[in-house]
Amino acid sequence: MTERKPPGVPFESWADRQIRDALARGEFERLPGAGEPLPAEFESGYDELWWVRRKMAREGLAVLPPSLALRKEAEDALVAAYAAPSERIARKIIEDVNVRIRDMMFKPPPGPPLGKKPYDVEEVARQWRQRRAAAKGDAPGSAV
Repeated sequence: MTERKPPGVPFESWADRQIRDALARGEFERLPGAGEPLPAEFESGYDELWWVRRKMAREGLAVLPPSLALRKEAEDALVAAYAAPSERIARKIIEDVNVRIRDMMFKPPPGPPLGKKPYDVEEVARQWRQRRAAAKGDAPGSAV
C-alpha cells in the first residue's frame, strides 16, 4: 500500500477503499497470529513502547544505566564468590569486580550514583570459609 491519497478525496473514503481492495486481493488472509489471543503485554493496558520491549526481549538486551548495571554485577559477583569452589576463585571474583567498582567511583558515568564501595576481600574470604565450614559441618576456623 504505497499509493498516496489523491488530492480532494476525503481521507476516510480513501482509507476505506484501500482496505476493501486489500480484502478483495486476500491480503488479510493467513496473517501471522490470526485467530490467536493478544500477547500478555497487551492485557495490562496500552504501552506505546511495546514493540521496543518485545524486540529487546527477543534479542536478549537490557538497558540499564552503567552504575545500575555495575551494582547488579557487584551483587551477582558477591553471590558467585560465596558459591565459588575455592577461596582462590572467590578472591579472584571479588578482586575483579572491585577493579570495576573503583573505576566507576573515580570516573562516574552519567546516571544515578553507584552507591557501592569495593568489597573487603579478606572479609569475603573469611565469610566464604565460614559458609564452607557450615555447609560441610567442619569447624569454623579450618582453612581450605
